[in-house]
Amino acid sequence: MTRKFEVILSAEAEANIDEAYQWIAEANQSAADRWYAGLIAALKGLAELPLRCPIAPETRLGLIDREVRQLLYGRSYWKYRILFAVDARKILILHVRHGARLYLGQELPEDEAGED
Repeated sequence: MTRKFEVILSAEAEANIDEAYQWIAEANQSAADRWYAGLIAALKGLAELPLRCPIAPETRLGLIDREVRQLLYGRSYWKYRILFAVDARKILILHVRHGARLYLGQELPEDEAGED
């Protein structure tokens, strides 16, 4: 029997999900509804075997000071990274980020940041 974890959304993750849903809905409401339903299923799926997911690049590169794992959700352009931490019997969803965004803690080089 596998141990079940409690999945908890941070306020930041909730805001990320709402923002992504609204962005997708601007183009296609039914696509946004499907995306959201699938995302919730993916989040619930983390309750079993969360350690199957790899360590996130943010942890490997030393950009953040805790072990964070990632689950990829979606396809092609609509791929999102679900970033989470595992703590005893809980999984804390930290962020839900579009796959094209920079890693957490990563900054654009000065020549690309729009600074003079």
